[in-house]
Amino acid sequence: MMKLYSGDLSPYSARVRLQIYAKGITDIVLERPASFGMPKFREDHPIGRIPVLDIDGDMMPESEVIAEYLEAIYPEPSMLGATPRETARIRTLARVGDIYILNNMFMLSAQSRAETRNQGIVDLLGGQVVRNIKALNRMIGTDGFAYGGRVTMADCALVPALFMVDNVLPSVGVDNPIPANANVAAYWAAIQTNEHAARVLVELHRGLEERRELIRSGAFAKMMAAAAAAQAAADAAG
Repeated sequence: MMKLYSGDLSPYSARVRLQIYAKGITDIVLERPASFGMPKFREDHPIGRIPVLDIDGDMMPESEVIAEYLEAIYPEPSMLGATPRETARIRTLARVGDIYILNNMFMLSAQSRAETRNQGIVDLLGGQVVRNIKALNRMIGTDGFAYGGRVTMADCALVPALFMVDNVLPSVGVDNPIPANANVAAYWAAIQTNEHAARVLVELHRGLEERRELIRSGAFAKMMAAAAAAQAAADAAG
């Protein structure tokens, strides 16, 4: 049985979980690694991020790679197109979500603390998110799904990306651009009613609330300091 190292608030993990739920895959165990954020995790997984798919001890990182692998070994129901052109459109939308939106949001999330915020970074990355939401507005489907009237790999990437925009972007002082882009706003309202997307969004919200509570209590800062110290010690030891 395969194991997916995942975490509620990890948007990249959420992308893979949505694919698993929509396909009805039941033989993949979801687990948050105990060593995540510590040198041991990076020692075992050089990229140092989740998700990681454990295939009988063979570790596969990177959400897009995992998604393509799962699509290959669980081809039904398909989350790609019926034709190569349809598949290209789905993959384009997925890349917009993954690279043009989520990657910028992932880096922006570190600027949520006002006392350590770098406004130049916020202006640069926030501007990219706003611009790319406008681009998505011209590309997104108008039937409640990203493309093709059903959940595809495009939705798997866009749902966690738009969650981050909706819930994290305002915390860095940037207005949420979703309401100003009618097609994206309509898609976002509709996709949240899909049972598989809704399940992932519950997990993301749960992770966000847990993170906010850790920040409020001061525990998160202590955890980050401990992880940084452990990594520095590991680096010094070679």
